[in-house]
Amino acid sequence: SVITSRALPDVRDGLKPVQRRILYTMWRQRLSWDAKPRKCASVCGDVMGQYHPHGDQAIYDALVRMAQPWVLREPLVEGVGNFGSMDADPPAAYRYTECRLRPIATELLEELDQDAVHHRATYDNERTEPVVLPSRSPNLLVNGSSGIAVGMATNIPPHNLGEVCRALLKLMDRPDAKTSALVANDGIQGPDFPTGGEVLNPRSELRAIYETGQGSIKVRGTWKEGAGGGRGSQVVTIDSIPYGVNKAQLVEQIADVVLQRKLAGLVDVRDLSADDVRIDLELKKDAEPAKVMAYLCKQTSLQTSFAVNLTCLVPTGNPEVGRPERLGLPEILKYFLLFRHEVATRRLEHELRALERRIHLLEGFRVVFDALDEVIAIIRASDGKADAARRLMERFPAPPEDTSTKQPTKKGRGKTKPVIQVTGGLDVEQTDAILELKLYRLARLEIQVILDELKKRNARRKEVLALLADDEDDYAAGRWALVRGEIESLIETYGDKNPKRPEGKRRTGFAIGGEAEPEFDEADFIVEEDAVVLVTADGWIKRQKQIDPSSTRVREGDRVLACVAGSTRSVVALFSSRGACYSARVVDLPATTGYGEPVQKLFKLADGERIIAAVSLDPRVAGEIGTVGDEAPAATHGLAAASDGYALRFSLAGYAEPSTRAGRKFARPKAPAEVVGVAVIGGREKVLAVSADRRALVCAAKQVNFLQNPGRGVQLMKLGAADKLLGFKASAGDRDVLRVTTSGGAEETVSSAKYKTVARGGKGIEVRKRGAITGIVPDPVVAPEPFEG
Repeated sequence: SVITSRALPDVRDGLKPVQRRILYTMWRQRLSWDAKPRKCASVCGDVMGQYHPHGDQAIYDALVRMAQPWVLREPLVEGVGNFGSMDADPPAAYRYTECRLRPIATELLEELDQDAVHHRATYDNERTEPVVLPSRSPNLLVNGSSGIAVGMATNIPPHNLGEVCRALLKLMDRPDAKTSALVANDGIQGPDFPTGGEVLNPRSELRAIYETGQGSIKVRGTWKEGAGGGRGSQVVTIDSIPYGVNKAQLVEQIADVVLQRKLAGLVDVRDLSADDVRIDLELKKDAEPAKVMAYLCKQTSLQTSFAVNLTCLVPTGNPEVGRPERLGLPEILKYFLLFRHEVATRRLEHELRALERRIHLLEGFRVVFDALDEVIAIIRASDGKADAARRLMERFPAPPEDTSTKQPTKKGRGKTKPVIQVTGGLDVEQTDAILELKLYRLARLEIQVILDELKKRNARRKEVLALLADDEDDYAAGRWALVRGEIESLIETYGDKNPKRPEGKRRTGFAIGGEAEPEFDEADFIVEEDAVVLVTADGWIKRQKQIDPSSTRVREGDRVLACVAGSTRSVVALFSSRGACYSARVVDLPATTGYGEPVQKLFKLADGERIIAAVSLDPRVAGEIGTVGDEAPAATHGLAAASDGYALRFSLAGYAEPSTRAGRKFARPKAPAEVVGVAVIGGREKVLAVSADRRALVCAAKQVNFLQNPGRGVQLMKLGAADKLLGFKASAGDRDVLRVTTSGGAEETVSSAKYKTVARGGKGIEVRKRGAITGIVPDPVVAPEPFEG
């Protein structure tokens, strides 16, 4: 019981029974990734009461592990609240925490409603539970597993999802592929631990471990030399630790080395970790960092060994019981592929049964549609539903069953069932469906809809029958083609090559015989999350997780200038009236629910200089901004105009990195002119410019010169001696307008569709006969759209 029902994972879905029951319960509770989280106490209670006859603490411990990103390479549960830490801090009690499934967990569960796997009775025989989940993801290798049974144990390291999927595709292309071919750069390079680190074993040793299913992998943390400390000392920063190491204990071990003065060159240790690992080691000025770290690797848990034991449960003749077996890498991958083929078969058989039932009803509808008036007369003359049903079946008697067509079924899964072919009569099921038919479905168009559906479902039925009858040895067609498509979809969505999912990239490097050591920069220590940055007209700035510009707190007399979204690792560019751009990472901006902080606290603005625009340079928002030095404008670039009527287009690439307090120039307006606006454009827009002397000009944005270096630009609009440009709008449509205020105190609109597009440099058209335009009314600022996923 301990071996088959508690301690060992199944080779097909990579889960132990308690994990499988937790995920299944959450799926039944509809706790998908986009649902509202629910108390963990509710989940644990349902698991214990309905499926898992063990203690609630054991259930909650398993749930917590599935939500900890330093335990699983691809966590299956999203936890809300205190779920512990790498320092082995205990999680909060389940009455305080909440949970829901992560998106990747749906890849393990969403085929449950298609009869894709075998179910068995629960311990109280009142309901059923799946024996195994129909996992599309190779979860056993991706998240690994550990457990101690009776007389045996398992310890499977986690791997990179993209690499495992590529190894599966390679095995489908070459079913006889050896371990040496699968453990390669285009397959599984080695373990990919969620805590990072680097593997010290050469590739030959890794291949031997994967061949036999057992061995020892040496893992050590990684570090880098940082900026010098106080009093001329050196600093070495440990930024990843071996998998399974308690970070607090590691810091204590290093501190003990310092207190005991076992290493003269080591002065102090400071744990500065947040969600990422950062342990600063202060070394003496004359110490050799390489020797210090070599000592710590030997004397502390900064370097450990991971004992690989690829033992798991494999399927047997009894679908409810697995057999423990130690496997090599090729065998694990083959079991998973065969399982996915079986799931695809069961899924198609389930679809075929549903199609047969629906076709059967639609055939009945077609029978009565050919004699609709007669059917209505029979129903009207009947004494009730039962009498009407009897009369209809007497009028349209059902033919005998035709068992000539057999439904393909997988061997060993029961007898072959006949497919009923109805050709002109009605049975009880069809008659009941006809009597329940709503009257509006008798309309001519509705009848055609039903007939079209019948044609479509018959065509799909032929496709399913062809898939079920394909050659099972052909890995490029039929059901195997479905399996291949699912694996390729996993690579595209969750793989290490997806730029929108940086967490899918490999975290563990190789010190010997593998990939080059990974590079680290400042951004790697920033907790990546989406945020919203708000800037006011008076130059106050703040960031929050979410901001509603219409209700956020601003100082009296101030207003919201811009509200942009981006990752905490991305950069926000602030453009000023003096032609300077001040760039900062989102994470460096003040996070507060109050007024925020003045921009002058972050950057050095000149007297009278003010922020006129803010732009997010997050790739998800800005798109393709090119590179520094491009001679032609990128797909996304900037447009700026000054009060003297001059304008320019410029690249945004030069401002994608944080600037100094002095900022970087993007324009050089001629004093006393100032930049009145900055817009992000693609190049196909029209520019609607308005001056104080009641004139407006519409020209194509591409007529404005693109400058590689900051400058004054070219003349956008010819102004009189006393005139000045008040503002502009880059219009991508025909209905964009500028709202302006007049000297009479009224507000008017100036539309880009009202005036003809002309060449730049003209005087424009007079928009009113008298008075003057005193200002531009800013458009309402709305909250940015949330990012997908």
